Amino acid sequence: MCHTKWILICCLLSGAALLSAEGRIEFLNSGKVSPAGLPFSEAVRVGDTLYLSGQIGVLPGTFKLAEGGVRGETEQTLENIKTSLQAHGYSLADVVKCTVMLADIKEWAAFNEVYTRYFSPPYPARSAFAANGLAVDARVELECMAAVAK
Repeated sequence: MCHTKWILICCLLSGAALLSAEGRIEFLNSGKVSPAGLPFSEAVRVGDTLYLSGQIGVLPGTFKLAEGGVRGETEQTLENIKTSLQAHGYSLADVVKCTVMLADIKEWAAFNEVYTRYFSPPYPARSAFAANGLAVDARVELECMAAVAK
């Protein structure tokens, strides 16, 4: 085996050992946002990274979408993310990356209008795409990652 490949394999294995020893995986559920019994965790923390499950604009503990179309749903989605973060000791200021899923990409400007009320420059990194069919006919879903200290 090539010396370079061997070094790479050793580095990867030592990184995996380091993660298992120092960066335990924590599954976080506050019970303050999503209805009980869903087959995913609200957030998962691995080391200094917090991976939040995608949120839609449902009223906490229900599958009822907030009123007001994409603006109302976006606001509720961001409130749900904020509640989830705060329940685990974090805030929107810890968010470093978001992925936006819109039922109609033409609602991009309306989404941004609300989004910029919750985040300030410098904004988190972000990706967006149009989706054909979000859960419970939502107009928007937002998935975020945060950098957090132990």
